Amino acid sequence: MHSVVSGAMGTTGHAESGHRGLANARSIGGPHRPASLPTESPQSGPSERAALPEFRALAGSLATRDAQDLMAYPFFSLAKTKRVAPIHFQTASLTIQVEATAEFGMATIWDADILIWAASQLVEARDRGLPTSRLLVVTPYEILTFSRRGTSARDYQRLKAALDRLQSTTVATSIRQASGRRLHRFSWINEWTERADSAGRPQGLELVLPDWFYRGLLEDGLVLTIDSSYFRLTGGIERWLYRLVRKHAGRQATGWRFDFRHLHAKSGSLADFRNFAIDVRDVAARQALPGYQLTVLKRAAGEDLLCRPVIRGPVRTLIRQLARTLRVGDKP
Repeated sequence: MHSVVSGAMGTTGHAESGHRGLANARSIGGPHRPASLPTESPQSGPSERAALPEFRALAGSLATRDAQDLMAYPFFSLAKTKRVAPIHFQTASLTIQVEATAEFGMATIWDADILIWAASQLVEARDRGLPTSRLLVVTPYEILTFSRRGTSARDYQRLKAALDRLQSTTVATSIRQASGRRLHRFSWINEWTERADSAGRPQGLELVLPDWFYRGLLEDGLVLTIDSSYFRLTGGIERWLYRLVRKHAGRQATGWRFDFRHLHAKSGSLADFRNFAIDVRDVAARQALPGYQLTVLKRAAGEDLLCRPVIRGPVRTLIRQLARTLRVGDKP
């Protein structure tokens, strides 16, 4: 089996609330290192693939799972225009720095669908008692159909472009580090290749995940199931907001309340606050997030977004039937 290193892709541009799909670009390069804190860098030199066992993608329908850290914090561009401006997010307890090359741009929230696919595969394998690995072997068709994409030649090229952006974007974060002053540095994908046989016929893809992401999924168990309708969300803001709401509001009956200013800071968006608030109000007006009811609450000092889970029809019916049964004294 031969490996063919990925080739170059073109770019297209759309706004944060724009059209669905993986934005095109290409990659392989190294952004400048953030200088503020010490970092732990991924190993350089020979390919990791030779030292890792292969994990072949599982067939069939799988639950859609997402990494909680990626849901809670700003790690991705929310726009389909190429973003090169870095993300710097800091609180009293954590630091996140995300950088991209000028040539290729930052990985987008649409590109992160590949990481959702990987999380879904690895957690399912673990739950079945199957061995896992950071080296995943998959066909483009499997990733595209999982994330509700088309399978045209253009979709395949967009997938390769997304892999390139995930590899070229660098992250430095103190999340899950023993010392809050030490940053772990990585790319979303350490490396990826196209597999081919001796005649040059394509045989799928290999991709190597970073240890930080892999350990968060399998050792720390920081994973949540998400609605597969997420993949049908078209805008960057609504995709980011769904993941944040799913992480914080979850299935709590009382939901979760977010201050608009706090949302803006956590989004990492380049939009100014006024335009960001307009986009959030639009998402609420359309009730765009699957499984959640959104309400904008006015305050003297600003606005809040209240997000509550929706009890779906079958569940509501089951609760009512059970209540009726208990009222007449029958055993449930």
